[in-house]
Amino acid sequence: MKQTIAFIGAGNMAKAMIGGIITSGLAAPDQVIASNPSAPKLEALQQEFGIRTVRKDNAAAAAQADIIVLSVKPYLYEAVIAEIKSVIKPDAIVIMIAAGQTIAANEARFGNPVKLARVMPNTPALVGEAMSAVCFHETMTNAERVVVLDILNSFGKAEVVPEHMMDAVTGVSGSSPAYVYMFIEAMADAAVLHGMPRAQAYTFAAQSVLGAAKMVLETGIHPGVLKDNVCSPGGTTIEAVAALENSGIRAAVIDAIDACVKKSKKMTGQ
Repeated sequence: MKQTIAFIGAGNMAKAMIGGIITSGLAAPDQVIASNPSAPKLEALQQEFGIRTVRKDNAAAAAQADIIVLSVKPYLYEAVIAEIKSVIKPDAIVIMIAAGQTIAANEARFGNPVKLARVMPNTPALVGEAMSAVCFHETMTNAERVVVLDILNSFGKAEVVPEHMMDAVTGVSGSSPAYVYMFIEAMADAAVLHGMPRAQAYTFAAQSVLGAAKMVLETGIHPGVLKDNVCSPGGTTIEAVAALENSGIRAAVIDAIDACVKKSKKMTGQ
């Protein structure tokens, strides 16, 4: 990739994306520029990755870029777009990674047709294991879409979805690491209850979740079949599964994601 990539905002998600882009060799450090009000954040990125930085000058960063990543909070989108819309290149790709920010709403803010990609990543991007969904403005070419997908795949996995599915994506992947952390914490608490040291309990619980997820992704076997394969007749696992079902685990998870999706729809005015 020979394009210059500008990050407007230098928080954790920007750091994760920059790390993936540079580590994978998609771009050299001097092809990446970040703008942010915080000098310490910019200095940390510069020291870790060797990228270029601009403090408090979003327009200067955007004007140099072929790809612009808007990695600021949703409420800042209107102000940031007002700063950069007159200086961006005509064919620049703008990647939006904030919840509730639709393609139509932000195209209106730019005032002209813009090559917008709406992305919903999640926090495991920080360890190179994000699950990202992306939808594209209709004017983007296949080559431009591949460029965006290459960026997203550099710090995890990415799939294209229609924009109307973005609220469902928020529920099942964007917010779901929090649910999984709660499950890991509860598993560890139970192990501690039965005498296992806390630190070791977290390792056992987290590695088991990681391994189970990898089994689903790499074998392609239905999760229900994988579950059945662990449950011996009259054994310990089916006893635990029965207890989870009695406590309504499926209904609780479905209700949680449903609540998340409904909140996401409210944020986009649906």
